[in-house]
Amino acid sequence: EVLNFCANNYLGLSNHPELIKAAKEGLDKYGFGMSSVRFICGTQDQHKLLEKRISDFLQTDDTILYSSCFDANGGLFEALLGPEDAVISDQLNHASIIDGIRLCKAERRRYANADMNELEKHLKETQNKRRRLIATDGVFSMDGIIAPLDEICDLAEKYDAMVMVDDAHGEGVLGEAGRGIVDHFKLHGRVDIEVGTLSKAFGVVGGYVAGKRELVEYLKQKSRPFLFSSPLSPADTAAALEAVKILLESGERVERLWQNAEYFKKKMKDLGFDTGNSQTPITPVMLYDAKLASEFSKRLFEEGVFAQAIGYPTVPKGKARIRVMISAVHTKEDLDFAVEKFEKVGRMLKVI
Repeated sequence: EVLNFCANNYLGLSNHPELIKAAKEGLDKYGFGMSSVRFICGTQDQHKLLEKRISDFLQTDDTILYSSCFDANGGLFEALLGPEDAVISDQLNHASIIDGIRLCKAERRRYANADMNELEKHLKETQNKRRRLIATDGVFSMDGIIAPLDEICDLAEKYDAMVMVDDAHGEGVLGEAGRGIVDHFKLHGRVDIEVGTLSKAFGVVGGYVAGKRELVEYLKQKSRPFLFSSPLSPADTAAALEAVKILLESGERVERLWQNAEYFKKKMKDLGFDTGNSQTPITPVMLYDAKLASEFSKRLFEEGVFAQAIGYPTVPKGKARIRVMISAVHTKEDLDFAVEKFEKVGRMLKVI
């Protein structure tokens, strides 16, 4: 038995008894699989209810569900952008955004992470395009840095561009009761496209795109992963409904997550560990050398702490780390145990 410190289980919902109960009831009521895509006979009342509940949570007009967040990004750009358009993407965006952009025929541009001057330069240079879409992660998952979405929206409005944010690591973490980065910056109505996942803070599986009703209706007609993939299973859908319900009712788990993260980060910094510039519960313990990071992770596991080493190509060469993911359900005893083991291995390997 080991303590898990690398799961994206921010709020502890992936093994929450109410989600397990809801999944069992969904299985009993609806069966195991859908055996069809959404537009044939793969849409159940609970799929439509989940789309409405996510919209209520995010305060958007409408939502479209996908089998995964990777599929959501895979089906977004190709549907919206053509050769007469341009997409401008943050350098540190998730692989699913990069792959989604590769599928479209728009001109592709990239700006350095959160560099608003470079973003503005690209916006100026693409004013002859029919449509410009700025694409960014909400929280950059390897470093825990929050995108300057307020500044991005200001530039988008100045140059008449659209804004898309993938908030996979912001939902359930940022904003009131975990409503995400749009709520964190109070940008409701200013962000055109919100992409999200149900597999991290919500503890289940699946993805979605939320925004204006016209956008969602358009994607239902044009987005290939939606049109040609089977939807979430009945059990997954029922569990996801319960997860969103829990967050709609209370932000207590989100508050506990932040308390745990701040406690752990302070302890680690006091010991002399380099935890980067994270602004969220994601805590990169920077070791820089990939071999060292791998050895550190192995020894932690032997001491009862499961925290994976992250190296190239997930992060650039020379930026290897242990990425610690704090959860709302970690107890103070869990956190102290992890800190104690990090200290022991850190001194053993002469990191601190």
